[in-house]
Amino acid sequence: MNLSLKSLTKRLVLLLLVFNFFHSAVAQEKKNHFKVGGAVRFNLFSKSWVDTKTQPEFTWDTWRLNVDGSAGGIDLSFEYRFYPTFDTHFIHHGYLGYAFNDNLYMKLGVSQVPFGITKYASHSWWFQGQYYFGLEDDYDMGIKFDYTGIDKLDLSFAYYRQAEPEGPTAGGVTYGNAGPGRYSYDITPGFGKIGTSTVDAHIRELNQVNVRAAYHINEQLEVGLSGQIGGIYNSVLDEAETSTAFAAHVLADWGQGWNFKGTFINYNYAAKADNGQSLDIIQMGAYGSPYDVATEANAYAVGIAKSFPVELGPITNIQAYVDYTYVDKTKEEYADMHHLIPGILISAGPLYTYIDYAMGKNQPWLTPTFGKGLGVGDEDAEWMKRFNINFGYYF
Repeated sequence: MNLSLKSLTKRLVLLLLVFNFFHSAVAQEKKNHFKVGGAVRFNLFSKSWVDTKTQPEFTWDTWRLNVDGSAGGIDLSFEYRFYPTFDTHFIHHGYLGYAFNDNLYMKLGVSQVPFGITKYASHSWWFQGQYYFGLEDDYDMGIKFDYTGIDKLDLSFAYYRQAEPEGPTAGGVTYGNAGPGRYSYDITPGFGKIGTSTVDAHIRELNQVNVRAAYHINEQLEVGLSGQIGGIYNSVLDEAETSTAFAAHVLADWGQGWNFKGTFINYNYAAKADNGQSLDIIQMGAYGSPYDVATEANAYAVGIAKSFPVELGPITNIQAYVDYTYVDKTKEEYADMHHLIPGILISAGPLYTYIDYAMGKNQPWLTPTFGKGLGVGDEDAEWMKRFNINFGYYF
């Protein structure tokens, strides 16, 4: 009787061990997963300042590769983009993620800077105006913590050692982490302005700290504050100036598909030229090209949108929107910038189509003189227009 009991016990233990092994293997397989995706996008556009038979133009916007997944409790998110029209390619983001608990999540690597409305402060393909001076959908390299342990309050803290790694510019190879071959606008070395005089300025971003707080008054209404402080390092002087940026934002949903986004931003990109004098204009770059940006300004951005669920073949939703940004530069002799984008977004399965009538005054991309608008600008500048259709297939 004792031998039979021992034998039965051994068999039960063995059965439990086998069950536990297969249960752990199945659970681990469910937990460990990776997905490879991407997107292909095209642009069809016509510029008001070009009066030739080249209009309209049909170009390749971008193609990209994405990898997202998790193994052993550590997450991975990575995206790399190629822009044939601009002859450049670069990382969009790439980080390792880890959840310490249900309320605290860490991202190590290239992540979105917690500032203002995230993920986007805009509705259109063009973003809001603050994207063009590095304060919307910006990505840098460092460590970020997101905390949700306080009721109705989302907190983010981040330290970025430097801007995200750069890609090649116009087919060439660049090094040093500060060139214009990148997705989001960052300070680039080379030149700056004191008044209207051009001077050498070998500067770059270094040691940036961000804090963001977003309070959910209810499920439809969010208000928030953001702060950014960092160094703008001059390699010739071997010293850094302290730059700052602050934002207040409102995000609201109401009724049947209505959405509002509003942001106020004050920034001061304090930096010195190689001769030790304070700069009035720095250069910032993305997509392979740098341009002038005033070092101090206030920016006001508002956007409103209305979504309409539809059943038109593959089309399931149409969103109409208007986004507007006004950039008030601190120096009175510099002309201010206006950025106005009415448009619609058509969603059809994996295909998203933005149809925008982009208008700008001293807007650096909506002008016959690319990149001048955010610097000195032109008081007599006229409104420039670009009708743009962006087709994006995401998989």
